Amino acid sequence: MKLLRLIYKRETMAPIFALTFASAAGVLLVSARVVWTGNLQYAFLVWNLFLAWLPLVFAMLAREALREGRTRWRFFSFSAAWLLFFPNAPYIFTDMIHLMYGRYQHFWVDLTMILLCALTGLVLGFVSLYLMQSVVTRRFGCVAGWLFVATAAGLCSVGIFLGRFLRFNSWDVILRPGKIYRGFDAWADGRMMNGSSAAFLVLFATFLFITYVMLYALTHLQPTHLMPAEIANGKAANS
Repeated sequence: MKLLRLIYKRETMAPIFALTFASAAGVLLVSARVVWTGNLQYAFLVWNLFLAWLPLVFAMLAREALREGRTRWRFFSFSAAWLLFFPNAPYIFTDMIHLMYGRYQHFWVDLTMILLCALTGLVLGFVSLYLMQSVVTRRFGCVAGWLFVATAAGLCSVGIFLGRFLRFNSWDVILRPGKIYRGFDAWADGRMMNGSSAAFLVLFATFLFITYVMLYALTHLQPTHLMPAEIANGKAANS
């Protein structure tokens, strides 16, 4: 209950309700497809949506620990968990690769379904990133905040690459560190690193950063207020 009260706090209630609605719509769409086709092919999207919520939960817990003046290890633990699970939020965009193996008769349904889940995951990740950026900005200034965003986008791109192509999970860092080491060893030896993988890392990091900047700018639009003369003119025109 405490976690629910934390998530649905007044200052974040509007985006959280919107993301809850979008997540529910995504789950319903996946469920409808399963019932319609009798195929569990895209049921994994529900799990991926659940994982996309975790960065937001950890970001809120980290900010709350800092706000309440709790011990630093709690803040850094939640922050580390946020960074570890952050790539799960935009990862769903890479699930579009499954469209290559689907049936063409379901292509537009599947595309819409994946895009809805992917966009929901992306915004979930960006809300969590905004919360963490606000912490950094408050402590170290605006420039440091944006450097943090750029660094997070780069690390997120690496995490998505490791998840999609090396099949790592976020919890492998704790449960199977040997797998992480062997994967990085193969990557460092050049067996996995090539022009395509390097392009993926750069382009996806760029995509994340630019998309975040655009959404950040949209959330800072100032509402247009009619001047009194304009209101009077409008009333005169309507009479």
